[in-house]
Amino acid sequence: MILDSKIPEGPLAEKWEKHKFNVKLVNPANKRKYDIIVVGTGLAGASAAASLAELGYNVKAFTFHDSPRRAHSIAAQGGINAAKNYQNDGDSVFRLFYDTVKGGDYRAREANVYRLAQVSVNIIDQCVAQGVPFAREYGGLLANRSFGGAQVSRTFYARGQTGQQLLLGAYSALSRQVAYGKVKLYTRSEMLDVVVVDGKARGIITRNLIDGKIEQHSAHAVVLATGGYGNVFYLSTNAKYSNATAAWRAHKKGAYFANPCFTQIHPTCIPVSGDYQSKLTLMSESLRNDGRVWVPRDVATAERLRKGEIRVSDIPEEERDYFLERKYPAFGNLVPRDVASRNAKQMCDEGRGVGSSGLAVYLDFADIIKRTGADAVAQKYGNLFDMYAKITGENPYEQPMRIYPAVHYTMGGLWVDYNLQTTIPGLYATGECNFSDHGANRLGASALMQGLADGYFVIPYTIGDYLAQTPPTPVTTQHPAFAEAEAEVRARIQKLLSINGTRTPDDFHKQLGHIMWEYCGMARNAKGLAFAKQEIQKLRKEFWSDLKLVGTSEELNQALEKAGRVADFLELGELMVDDALARNESCGGHFREEYATEEGEAKRDDDNFAYVAAWQYTGDNQPEILNKEDLQFENVKLTQRSYK
Repeated sequence: MILDSKIPEGPLAEKWEKHKFNVKLVNPANKRKYDIIVVGTGLAGASAAASLAELGYNVKAFTFHDSPRRAHSIAAQGGINAAKNYQNDGDSVFRLFYDTVKGGDYRAREANVYRLAQVSVNIIDQCVAQGVPFAREYGGLLANRSFGGAQVSRTFYARGQTGQQLLLGAYSALSRQVAYGKVKLYTRSEMLDVVVVDGKARGIITRNLIDGKIEQHSAHAVVLATGGYGNVFYLSTNAKYSNATAAWRAHKKGAYFANPCFTQIHPTCIPVSGDYQSKLTLMSESLRNDGRVWVPRDVATAERLRKGEIRVSDIPEEERDYFLERKYPAFGNLVPRDVASRNAKQMCDEGRGVGSSGLAVYLDFADIIKRTGADAVAQKYGNLFDMYAKITGENPYEQPMRIYPAVHYTMGGLWVDYNLQTTIPGLYATGECNFSDHGANRLGASALMQGLADGYFVIPYTIGDYLAQTPPTPVTTQHPAFAEAEAEVRARIQKLLSINGTRTPDDFHKQLGHIMWEYCGMARNAKGLAFAKQEIQKLRKEFWSDLKLVGTSEELNQALEKAGRVADFLELGELMVDDALARNESCGGHFREEYATEEGEAKRDDDNFAYVAAWQYTGDNQPEILNKEDLQFENVKLTQRSYK
């Protein structure tokens, strides 16, 4: 299949405006004749559902939470990027575009990224109008701070809870439409399949998580806004509920999956403390504005520190290695996440890690506290410092934080064109569940930007172009495809319940996560990936022969929910390994040890791998087909990334 990205013709800065003019429109009287399903109510989903309903469409919004406010978007801490240039420090739409393409190691579409930078300025105005309490300067103007991969301050924030405040804004817009009757909200409902009729998405199959009822829902178009797949690693900063099932089921119905091996490891997370842990906790990238990352200069000092023979305060300044500042003087501690993570791993691999496990580095705030005082630091980061203290029992005002990289975000996702439509006509993917904007590495504070850009400012235009070519006649669940999809869902549930083995879903998930982290995590190589593929295949066979579930499907059954998601993770994990094996280069978060510069940086192969890998499902236990969308760079020069 030839992948048509539908990128508009013309100069980069004019593509989106021209495209908005050229897309077909649905007149206001006809909009109320169309039904649209939105799956997911995080930033991308809530903003899309609210905006589409405001336009006049009939929207059905689905969440597996008891309230949209519980979506994982609420966990975002540090901020949201926008090219407002309030600081007058040289920012612009083009600079945000350039930083994002470069930060993604030149593996994203120029047109999509430029559009993201363009609409970023509108997002802030929208959110301020909703009452989002962004931080402000003394004079009342909106404040900005810096984030990784940029030399300007363009990140708007609400202390360390920006995602929560943005989601409350989107939720208020969604609630308004619910009250008007334009959005019908389905809570505690998990999507388990897409219904395709005559090649077009026409609905979904869901399971009510309270009573187990399987339900059919029809619409003229379906929008997925279901987040990323980072929990394939078991331990991640994602909420435990976050999963890949909606996107993966869409993939198995014909939606291509793009760049699955592009996963982001966040450099500032609280280190693993034991085998009992089920998730990890993020410490916002904003902390790298003022915190300085360091380890002891020599292994002997680090060993004494780990044994408790000395305290961190005993290490004099000259025996501390501020390795990011030393190696990357131009960006210092604000290098992109993939660069910071690899360097932290390198320090620990050299034996200079801290903490009892040796798998941590320090994030030190002594300088900023000395310079401005603890009260000033608390005003900026107080809730983050409190969270760290409660989890670790250590006071970050008095001693450095211990941090280590952890899985945080996935740049890969469902392949979409410029209109955010997948390879299934009528099925759209927004936010983290698509691949479109971040290439091989997302810059900090850009996830919130993409989610709201897609929901508020992109999908309301582009979905209309599809609907304008679709008759406004009612779509019902009477087509046989709905009954077939429901039967498949029921058969899968029954199969899971009937295995009656000895191991829990969590047990399998934890073992999968270990395989993925060890062989398809921060560093990968061909030998390890080939081994991981064999191990995942064996684990999947064990899963389908030794899974233990209790209870029935006609009740609240969280073990059954987990089992379905782990089954999908097992399949997705193998595809991630296949993708990493096929991409014989290093770029962004995909670091193949065989392909590195002499200085240990990622070494791209633009002649052979400047493409989007879009994988096509061909059947259970069958190898997937790799389709390639070549990336064209007309406005930025392909160069080796340097943050020195």
